[in-house]
Amino acid sequence: MHFELTPEALLAQLGYTKTEQTLKQISDIMDNTKGFENFSQHIPSFNDALAVEKGFIAMSNTENHLKIKCNEDISADNLSEFRVLVKHWAEKYKLELKQVENKNTYYIIGQN
Repeated sequence: MHFELTPEALLAQLGYTKTEQTLKQISDIMDNTKGFENFSQHIPSFNDALAVEKGFIAMSNTENHLKIKCNEDISADNLSEFRVLVKHWAEKYKLELKQVENKNTYYIIGQN
């Protein structure tokens, strides 16, 4: 079963309030992410899995992409599992990620 994740639904899944600004931002992100419709339905479950390891998916304030990020106070064990989870998800859905230098933050660029 395949369903399309609407901008409104994605905002709600990621914990954002629906405003004109957030709707425009998420719509721009969706339009700017290559192959977004092919993996978007898996974002909510991935976000839930990240939460276990103190991570989350958020809208970037500097780029038109979603970002995968972990809390700054993450333990070494959680950080290791966070990285494994991100790598596995990227490989499974054939995603190109861009890591922010010296940070545990990754931008979801799109599918390869």
